[in-house]
Amino acid sequence: MIEVANLSKRYGDLPAVRDVSFTATDGQILGFLGPNGAGKTTTMRIITGFMPATSGTVRVDGFDVFEQSTEVRRRIGYLPENPPLYNDMSVAGFLRFVARLKGVARSEIATALDRVLETCGLTGVRERLLGHLSKGFRQRVGLAQALIHDPPVLVLDEPTIGLDPRQIIDIRTLIKTLGAKRTVVLSTHILPEVSQVCDKVVIINDGRIVVEDQLANLTRGRSLEEVFIAAIGREAHDGGHGAGPEA
Repeated sequence: MIEVANLSKRYGDLPAVRDVSFTATDGQILGFLGPNGAGKTTTMRIITGFMPATSGTVRVDGFDVFEQSTEVRRRIGYLPENPPLYNDMSVAGFLRFVARLKGVARSEIATALDRVLETCGLTGVRERLLGHLSKGFRQRVGLAQALIHDPPVLVLDEPTIGLDPRQIIDIRTLIKTLGAKRTVVLSTHILPEVSQVCDKVVIINDGRIVVEDQLANLTRGRSLEEVFIAAIGREAHDGGHGAGPEA
């Protein structure tokens, strides 16, 4: 469903992403794991068409992100680390607005709205102003806007950052439910998140992929923390350099 091949991004002379390649298949939850500044967010923005690459290719459901961006956007739901919400709009009003932007047919908006409100646990706050919601509910609205057009691919960038323990559990459970019918890329630096939610793991460090494998294979006889530390330590020993100004 997602094929990333030899992807690179430079800011002037500074490399942020270096020759990155990985795949995510239908119905798979892929954990895109790495330390802060490793290149995770840059990669996610390129995959979702929000940022051009310097070189390389990305295909989503067979469509090229750079040559067929409209087709790709129809198939991807994107939750950025800080979802842009309009505080003076109601939950339902905002989601209707997003549905129109994403090309949902006018006759289907009401059904799509009810579906995402139910899926994301927002039915009870549908008429509340976004500016009056807690961080946990705002994150749920962010997920709802990513789902409103019912895409087969979800890209989630740090979806539980800033949440309390109960909210984290709720969002992780929701992601697992969503992954039953979709390809999900979950970008995070939180190891337990990947252990509890994901099927496959890709570890990026200093802009390079250092690990790509099924979680079950990686954690056979050792913890994900041990895998992560070994991968990052090996990359540092090999003499990596800074990943660039944004990751």
